[in-house]
Amino acid sequence: MSSTDLAAPSRKLLFAAIIIVVALHVLTVIALAAIKTPELKVENKNEASPIEIELVSLPAETATPVAEVKTVAPKEEPRPPVVEQPQPKSKPVVQPKPKTPAKPVVTETKVQPKVTPKEPVKKQETKEKPKEPLIDPKIAEAAANEQRKLIAAQAERAAQQAQAQAAREAQANRDAQAQAAREAQAQAARDAQAARAAAEAKAAKEAAARAQAEAAAKAAAAASNTPVNFTATNADWASAPNFSFPDRAARRASSGDVLEVVLVLRVNKQGGIDSVSLAKSSGNTLLDKEAQRQVRSGKFKPFTNKSGAPVVGNVTLPIAYKVP
Repeated sequence: MSSTDLAAPSRKLLFAAIIIVVALHVLTVIALAAIKTPELKVENKNEASPIEIELVSLPAETATPVAEVKTVAPKEEPRPPVVEQPQPKSKPVVQPKPKTPAKPVVTETKVQPKVTPKEPVKKQETKEKPKEPLIDPKIAEAAANEQRKLIAAQAERAAQQAQAQAAREAQANRDAQAQAAREAQAQAARDAQAARAAAEAKAAKEAAARAQAEAAAKAAAAASNTPVNFTATNADWASAPNFSFPDRAARRASSGDVLEVVLVLRVNKQGGIDSVSLAKSSGNTLLDKEAQRQVRSGKFKPFTNKSGAPVVGNVTLPIAYKVP
């Protein structure tokens, strides 16, 4: 072997190392894919921290890129640690020392990782409370005035409606009272008419009774029409008249004088005075007429004969008047 062959590693060893590294990376990727990433519970805050993900790629020739996940979130559940397999370094291949024992020098070539563009991480949108806009005092005052005007207008409309309702109710009440008054008046008229009819019927009945009695009396008087003479001492008043000296007759008389009038009365069988005649004048015409008028207001008890039957009587009645 030449010196160059001793310094370089064997191809078989190099290929074996590469296969081992690739297998380890593949197993790592499979293990990471099998792990279920727990869901993140994000609290509603004004500002949420974004999740940053950084992808690290191995050399494009031999290795599959391993993603290193960095998560920053409030109250994040613990994630199982990801053990990043360190990139194994090529082991130095020691050739048998044929002649000169010398350590093989392994030169590591650093492979620049392929830069892949980072995927933009969508920030979780958080709903922010809308800020209350600043209100101009003049606008607020104008709005308040408008609101007060609106409330006042509504109150005025309500008052007008209430007043109109009250007016309608009052009118309806007046109409009802007027109707009730008309009905009461009509009922009173009907009652009065009925009362008048009853009174007229009663009066007619009484008149008929009187007429019947008078007819019976006339029939009895026809049987004995001859009057019987009675003196004043034999006559009894059922209701005596009031004899008083008239003032107008005092002009022709002197005070203290006594004037006498004699009257003849025709008394029917019921005791009533049917007629009055002057038997003797007092000398004062006015006094004579007043005496005849006053005596008619009285009534005698009926006169009877010996058998007790009522008869017509002539009563001579002297009346004495004293001049006041």
